[in-house]
Amino acid sequence: MSDSVSGLIQIMLAPGIMISACGLLLLGMNNKYSLVVNRIRLLNEERRRLRTEEEVVSNKKRRHKSIELQISKLSYRIFLIRNAVFSYSLAVAFFIIASLLIGLNQINSVSGLNWAVISAFLVGMLFVLSGVIFAAIEVWKGFKIVQIEIRDLS
Repeated sequence: MSDSVSGLIQIMLAPGIMISACGLLLLGMNNKYSLVVNRIRLLNEERRRLRTEEEVVSNKKRRHKSIELQISKLSYRIFLIRNAVFSYSLAVAFFIIASLLIGLNQINSVSGLNWAVISAFLVGMLFVLSGVIFAAIEVWKGFKIVQIEIRDLS
């Protein structure tokens, strides 16, 4: 294999590092997404049980209000997780585009393609930043939901 071909492959794989990083971020966010969805389902099931029981005790009413509050907050968390996953996915798409443009540029030496490569890579990085921001907000909101649960236990 000639040096130019191996060099081209190395250059094209540089955005691949970012694709791998986004893959790891996506894996974590998809796990959180599943956990939040399962928590919403469990709380909805508990809410249904509390509604069907005839005996209404003050602590059941309090728990019902807590469940309602948690579900509303979890709904916002699922919105944030969806946005983070979408941002990471778009980042991967732009890193793939950057990688393909690098290869195309090396093969054809099109003069204006350098800006397209840099732009695609930078847009991908902006989407990574966007995903990280959504993920950070989601973690903050998750902490507040745990505080609600702990408050109910005391």
